[in-house]
Amino acid sequence: MEGRNSVWEALQAGRPINKIYIKKGEYHGLIRDIIEKARNTGVPISEIDEAAFLSMAKTAGHQGILAKVASKDYYSVEDILKTARDLDEDPFILILNELTDPQNLGSIIRTADGMGAHGIIIPKNRACGITPTVAKISSGAVEYVKVARVTNIARTIDELKKQGLWIIGADAEGKNYFEVDLTGPIALVIGGEDKGLGKLVKQKCDILVRIPLRGHITSLNAAVAASILGYDILRQRITSHGQTI
Repeated sequence: MEGRNSVWEALQAGRPINKIYIKKGEYHGLIRDIIEKARNTGVPISEIDEAAFLSMAKTAGHQGILAKVASKDYYSVEDILKTARDLDEDPFILILNELTDPQNLGSIIRTADGMGAHGIIIPKNRACGITPTVAKISSGAVEYVKVARVTNIARTIDELKKQGLWIIGADAEGKNYFEVDLTGPIALVIGGEDKGLGKLVKQKCDILVRIPLRGHITSLNAAVAASILGYDILRQRITSHGQTI
């Protein structure tokens, strides 16, 4: 795990950390808070020279700090649904079908935390999992968002339908999302960077929605699309219950 926010949020969340490594001379800003928190919780800290540090770092965005942590556990779909039940809220889940770019996955995890989604579902095969790069891009949100890995997305969609969820697929052939009721128990499906939703997954969706585009580009980045649609789901939920943020 690398980056100041990622390490800080791991400490805040109580995730098991074996050791924190700091590049020599990086004792400033949030790193000072990390050192104090680590010492108070008994996490070992080691200051090492630049050459040794860079030999350990896996990303360019390390910000002078990295932590050796236990592998991030994935959750079950039932864990995600239970989170919604415990909060007495309609489930709000993101399904990412064959998303391969760690930048997109990390960004979506960060956004999912911000908009209060109960979890994310990804496939075990032909898709990016939780890597150090994903954790770094998420700015620590990976510590709070439940991510489930499943063998078959289409089958999982069928199971979610049995639980009463409405499956919304993001697709250029869909209905303008301005005109769609996005309240209630929802799973929003975002397709892969190259293949989109895929034929079978598209067929499994209850409705397809599109983001209207007025420029020359015919599609949006997966993380951007997830943010636009996800935040409109949040907006509609809030306004339908007369709530304010």
